Amino acid sequence: MPTIEQASHWYPRRDPVHGFDHVLRVVRLAERLAQAEGADPEIVRAAALLHDAQGDDLQSTPGDNAAARETHHHASAAFAARVLLAEGWPEARIAAVQHCIRAHRFRDQREPPQTLEAQILFDADKLDAIGAIGAARAVAFAAQEGLPAYSPPSEQFRRTGQTEPGEIHSAYHEYLFKLSQLEARLYTPSARRIAAERQRFLEGFFQQLIAETNGER
Repeated sequence: MPTIEQASHWYPRRDPVHGFDHVLRVVRLAERLAQAEGADPEIVRAAALLHDAQGDDLQSTPGDNAAARETHHHASAAFAARVLLAEGWPEARIAAVQHCIRAHRFRDQREPPQTLEAQILFDADKLDAIGAIGAARAVAFAAQEGLPAYSPPSEQFRRTGQTEPGEIHSAYHEYLFKLSQLEARLYTPSARRIAAERQRFLEGFFQQLIAETNGER
């Protein structure tokens, strides 16, 4: 089993969105869900530790890997195979971890989570995108990209999720497009129970943000 110390070298050290702090939170959530749902704890822990990993050569500066995010789940699955093979894991269990990793990305639904372990990794990763942590990560990501926390969304964006020409994709846009949808996408009862409170907080945060931006509170 990869250790926390090993895993700390596979992630950016200065990325508040997808860095090692995110991984540690996902590991804790995934282990909590695995215990509650009766999943294989070894598969879940390995998948959580490796789900965003791309190795020791990963850039450490936030924003440098923006393009790689589109395919990071496939790169991480390939990296996981190398790590676990070196540790002597059986091929079937390596494949189970790889499936968890490939199936965890919200924006790529070509390989949905088919196993309980994959569903748990998906859920743990999405829980870390809502609640107080989710609000902080959304604003941090916008700041990394030079975008505002709030910009009024167009009617086209509200209908389709597609920005109009010149429209800024603010943190609030990301909330409308993705974060507000996460609770409904979760698989396990344990995750949905955790998500309910987190989703209420996140909704309240953005309501307060809009009101303060408009000078209403």
